[in-house]
Amino acid sequence: MTAGLMEQACSWLAEQREAMAECLQVLVDIDSHSHDKAGNDAVADAIAGWLEADGIALRRTSRPHSGDILEARLEGAQARHVLLMGHRDTVFPTGTVARRGYSRRDDLAFGPGVADMKAGLVLNCFVLRALRRLPSLPYPVHALFTADEEIGSLDGRAFIEAAVQGARAVFNAEPGRVSGNVVTARKGGAGFLIEVEGRAAHSGVNHADGASAIEALARKIVKLHALTDHAAGVTTNVGVIEGGMSRNTVAPWARAQLDLRFVSAAQRERLYADIEAIVAVEELPGTRATLSRTSAFLPLEGHMSELLFGRYRDHAARLGFVVEGEFTGGCSDAGFTASLGVPTLCGVGPVGAKMHTDEEYCRLDTLVPRAQAVAATLLDLGDLTGEGAKSPVSA
Repeated sequence: MTAGLMEQACSWLAEQREAMAECLQVLVDIDSHSHDKAGNDAVADAIAGWLEADGIALRRTSRPHSGDILEARLEGAQARHVLLMGHRDTVFPTGTVARRGYSRRDDLAFGPGVADMKAGLVLNCFVLRALRRLPSLPYPVHALFTADEEIGSLDGRAFIEAAVQGARAVFNAEPGRVSGNVVTARKGGAGFLIEVEGRAAHSGVNHADGASAIEALARKIVKLHALTDHAAGVTTNVGVIEGGMSRNTVAPWARAQLDLRFVSAAQRERLYADIEAIVAVEELPGTRATLSRTSAFLPLEGHMSELLFGRYRDHAARLGFVVEGEFTGGCSDAGFTASLGVPTLCGVGPVGAKMHTDEEYCRLDTLVPRAQAVAATLLDLGDLTGEGAKSPVSA
């Protein structure tokens, strides 16, 4: 039964390459920066139109400041659904499309967000459309399209955690690696804002009366950077600093933005405590520092993708391509679902490279086989182990 369903889905997808490329062009030619609600909603409109035309049930949740949340659902015989995920936002500012929209050269497509992750959105849509054409499904399939992953999923995370409740597995359609591999492990990460108050004084007349916020911040930066441990996969990076009034004034204020990356939840707990302790220290009398977290992603630890990847790799081989699992230092929404105890595989979207740059591209020859691999694997999860989602983890 399952083999027959796989064959039907893969056969339909085999004829969809140009249709998928056309849909990709539509999405790429819509500016959808994370803070461009209108653009993100326009991408949702396009996706909704394609899915509604095939009779796929949709639920759209209006958001006041972020792009709307779009969820698609296919019913199935058993309980415990499979979840497909993708984000509609890109890092490129509104107006980029007018300067360099979608273009194509042989089997490569270019444009803002073409790989990260408009191609993944197209893949999810066509997988749903293929499954909709089957006589029945062994279990429900849901797809969630969010709009703020590139800035930390501050609004989308709650919807992700709700959508994954009861799920048997998750496929996140971030771009496949340039190697052709999928992502079986990702770092978690967090962003912090450190603000320091000092005391102003004339740097020549009464320097001793001042308390330099810049000096206090500089001392903290040295300690924060010392937390980096490349062998353990931990990095700390203060990438932005600001402060002071003038060259001849002891700085009354300073602030910095800190980026943190880690491999495991255990590292995360220790590093959060270490950072809080460093910021709390009064480096200079008369200075005071505060810490606030601006974003947070949980890690995708390798054991959460192992069984799912094994199933995916087998189906990829039957479809004619070789794939391995790969670790990446970048964060994604896959960490949220994996940290809730649901088997999760990331980077299952079409293969791309040079993401977040003007040279970003997607390999169009991977649209169909990557969609087929997801569809086939998705239909072969009846005995996948897993108890369903745990309680959300505080980030």
